Amino acid sequence: MNVKVYSTPACPYCRMAKQYLSGKGISYEEFDVSVNQNAAEEMIDMSGQMGVPVIAVDGEYAVGFDQPRIDSLLEKHKSD
Repeated sequence: MNVKVYSTPACPYCRMAKQYLSGKGISYEEFDVSVNQNAAEEMIDMSGQMGVPVIAVDGEYAVGFDQPRIDSLLEKHKSD
C-alpha cells in the first residue's frame, strides 16, 4: 500500500492526520506542499484541491482529516 500525505507545517489537521496514520502503524511518504512545488501541483492535479491535508492511498484520496474516508481507503487497499 502506497500512502502519501500532502501537508504544510502550520496545518493542525495535517498533524492530526499524520498522528492518526502513525497510530495505526501505517507508513506514509510526506510532502510539504509549502516548499515542494512539484508535490503541490501533483496534489492539485490529483484531487482538484488546494487545501491540505490530502491523503492519497494507492491513487485514491481523502481531502482534509476525513477519518471515515481514510479508514475506508486503508481497508480497501490493505492487501495491495
